[in-house]
Formats: sequence, structure tokens, C-alpha cells
Amino acid sequence: MMAGTTSSTAVAGALFSAAASSKPWGSAACPRGAGGRRRGSCVVRCDAGAEVQAQAAAKAASIAALEQFKISADRYMKERSSIAVIGLSIHTAPVEMREKLAVAEELWPRAVSELTNLNHIEEAAVLSTCNRMEIYVVALSWNRGIREVVDWMSKQSGIPASELREHLFMLRDSDATRHLFEVSAGLDSLVLGEGQILAQVKQVVRSGQNSGGLGKNIDRMFKDAITAGKRVRSETNISSGAVSVSSAAVELALMKLPRSECLSARMLLIGAGKMGKLVIKHLIAKGCKKVVVVNRSVERVDAIREEMNDIEIVYRPLTEMYEAAADADVVFTSTSSESPLFMKEHAEVLPPISDANGGVRLFVDISVPRNVSACVSDVGHARVYNVDDLKEVVEDNKQDRLRKAMEAQTIISEELKRFEAWRDSLETVPTIKSLRSYADRIRASELDKCLKKIGEDNLTKKMRKSIEQLSTGIVNKLLHGPLQHLRCDGTDSHTLSETLENMHALNRMFSLDTEKAIMEQKIKAKVEKTQN
Repeated sequence: MMAGTTSSTAVAGALFSAAASSKPWGSAACPRGAGGRRRGSCVVRCDAGAEVQAQAAAKAASIAALEQFKISADRYMKERSSIAVIGLSIHTAPVEMREKLAVAEELWPRAVSELTNLNHIEEAAVLSTCNRMEIYVVALSWNRGIREVVDWMSKQSGIPASELREHLFMLRDSDATRHLFEVSAGLDSLVLGEGQILAQVKQVVRSGQNSGGLGKNIDRMFKDAITAGKRVRSETNISSGAVSVSSAAVELALMKLPRSECLSARMLLIGAGKMGKLVIKHLIAKGCKKVVVVNRSVERVDAIREEMNDIEIVYRPLTEMYEAAADADVVFTSTSSESPLFMKEHAEVLPPISDANGGVRLFVDISVPRNVSACVSDVGHARVYNVDDLKEVVEDNKQDRLRKAMEAQTIISEELKRFEAWRDSLETVPTIKSLRSYADRIRASELDKCLKKIGEDNLTKKMRKSIEQLSTGIVNKLLHGPLQHLRCDGTDSHTLSETLENMHALNRMFSLDTEKAIMEQKIKAKVEKTQN
């Protein structure tokens, strides 16, 4: 085996050993003995000391690995930083797995911070909804970056990496960007063209702006995805007649009820957030005249009541949730609770439903993590449906949805081309800086030689300043032409192609070695971040 290969393997091993030592969210800070009681203070202090030493060792190993990676940077020059998406969705994984990986919106900045602290990840964003959990990154190294992200996902969810990989999809560069644009346009949704996903993509950008977590590439990609999503909806009829997760939930419930009892069934909604509000809106559209809403606070329910006058909305506090469920034929749940609200024992004590309504209480759960445990279906007079069961509703008009998706792909391709042109145009910036720095070094060196020959004593301040200005002026005029041919906004593909050719030519002519300098700069930043 070649020495270079051995070194690369050793570096990778050190990197992953350091990464493996990080603690998952919510891990216990203090160990407990049998029965959950804390151990003696001496043992705890010893454990804490050992933990501090382990963390220090992991940090040292990480820094050492990155320093070694910096020394070996020339081996990675052929690999441009990659944009990647690693994730799973309703198309690839069941809700049982998605709920374990779900990241609450308020925790997105923390997740981004942890991801960008990984050795080979420069930028990151998290898109976590009821139907998908996707991580978008810019990775220094494709293979190592992907492995670090998968390991991170495994630690946060408690799902072994080997099991995760069976359900994960991984896309790179233009494929990753196209996927995000399609997601934003509603083309990858369970319900084609649904509008809520565009709002969720917008929220990723807002969250990143508030926390300062999004990098240049990810930020621009998400903003262009929003543009693509808006164009698809405004320039095609993809949203015409499209249903949302909430409307599909209402449709499913009505499908399961006896046709004659659909409008008379007693409806209960638990959770008055965005999804819950849409459930009420679609119940109105179906002719429902009354709904009971259980929510933590009355203010949000009052706001919905003022906005929707075509239905009677009865508020009940969260403390009366089970009493309200006892009086309901259909229970919609849409809360951000991390644990189930209804277990088998809760359903067992609820009174039976009238035979006129099918004799079965319906639980339609559109939350991820789930609000209703699957074991509730073991109760004879209860049936549970979750977001995965909505496929039954949205399978209708499949051919029409596919035709609309094909129309939208033209717009997606146009926006993808614009983003890639912008990203390509960024490649010339380091060459511009390197060329100017190279010229300035020569100018300073030759100016210093000139001043020494003339002698400091023979020059006035005005004369010295004039000579410096002369040297600067000559350099600026010589660089003007080459630099003009390196500037491009990426809007014209022909101009961009010529600009990139000019960049490569200048790199060769002046031996600028820009790519290696960029890589070393990125790794240096990673080392400094780890040290701090």
C-alpha cells in the first residue's frame, strides 16, 4: 500500500473517532444507579472528571486530524466542495422512523451548529416536517462529509446507521439542488402542489437569518428554491384543486364514515396551530357546522373563531382532552407534542360509538412525532390513521398530477441553471484575490529594492509616496485587463464558460495554486473553530 493511502486512512480514522465521542442531544449529564438514584458524589465527580478528560482527548484528536488533513490537502484538490442532501421522506421511510429523526423548528439553529462543527461540513440547513427530514450541507469531502452526517443522524435518533441507510436518500450537487427546488414547488410532496411546504422552506431561511447559521451557498440555494416554488405555482395550474395534508385528513375521515352520517358526526380537533386551522377550514368546505377544539390556550382558538364564521367552534382546555374525546366520533390530532397523547389505555376507557356512525371512533393523526400510538387500533372500537395513510386519498387523479409535474420541471430546470451559473461564477473570486496578491508581492519586493538603491536619506516623504503610487498605478493598469476577464455574474452561459477558461489559464501562467490555497484556508478555519 502506498504511503499516501495509509496516511489518508489514518486521518479518516482519527476524524471519525473524534466525531464518535460527541454526546447526543438530551444525554444524561449525571449517571444513575439502580432504581434511578444518583450515585455518590465522589463517583459522580470521578465520572465528570473522566468525561472532561475524554472530551479534551477527543478535541485534541480532532485538531490533530484536521492538521494532518491540512498537510495532505493537495490530495483533495480534484474534489470541489459538494452540495449534498441526506434525508428521508414519506416516500422512503415509515412514520415510525421519521418521528425519531424529527427536529423541532426551535432546535434547527442548534442542529445546524452541531452539523457545521463536524470536520468535513462547511455549511448546513435542516428541513424537518411531518413528511420529511432532510439535511442540506456543503461538504469539504463527499464521502467523509456524508458519513459524518449519517453518524450524527444515528446519534440523535438512536437508530443504528446501518438501519438508517436502508431508508436514506443521498443526492449530490445539481441533483441535490434540483431536489430542493422540487420540494419547494410541491413536486415531491405526498399531495402534489400543496402550499405548506413552500412556507416551511421559507422558514428555514428565516431561522438561518435570525441565528446567523446559514452559509453563502446554502442560503442562496434555499432562496432560489423559494423563487422556483413561487414560479411553479404562479405559472402553472399545479395548485389548482390541490389538496393539503390537512384537507386529505378531512377527506380520509369522511371516507371512513358512513355516507349518511358524514355531516352529523361529532368532530374534535386537538391542536389549533397552522395544520389544525386548515383542518377546520376544510371541515367548513365539506359542510360541517360544529367542531370542538382542544388547545393549550384559548387565544388562538378565539382568533380562528373570528376568522371563520361559518362554523361553531367550541373551545375546551387541554385538561379536558379525554372528556372531549369521549364525546367525539372523529378525533383529529395536530400538536407538537414529543410523546403520544393517546395510548391504548386511554382509548379503552372511552365510551363506544353509535352504530349509525360505524361503531368505531376514528383517530386521524397528522402529527410527526405521532400524537396517537399505533396500539390504539388494538381497541375494538377505535381506528388510527396517520400521515402515511393519506396516500389512499391522494392516489386519485395520479395521471393529472404527473402531467402538471412535467410542466413544472421546465421552470425548475431554468432556476437550477441560474443557481449553478451563480455558483460557478464564485470560482473566479479566489483567482482574482490570488492574482492581485501575487502582483502586490512582486510590487512590494521591487519597490523595496529600488528604495534601498536610492537610499532613504535621498528621498523626501513626498518623493517616496510618489514612487509608491507609481508602482501601484503600473500594477493596477497591468491587472485591469485580466481582472475584467475574470468578472462574471453567471447570467450568460457563454460568457461564464469563457471566464472559467480565463481563470484556469491565469492559474497555470502564474502558478497561483488557488485550489490548494482555498482548501488550506477552509481547513485552517475548521482547526481554529475546533480549538475555540
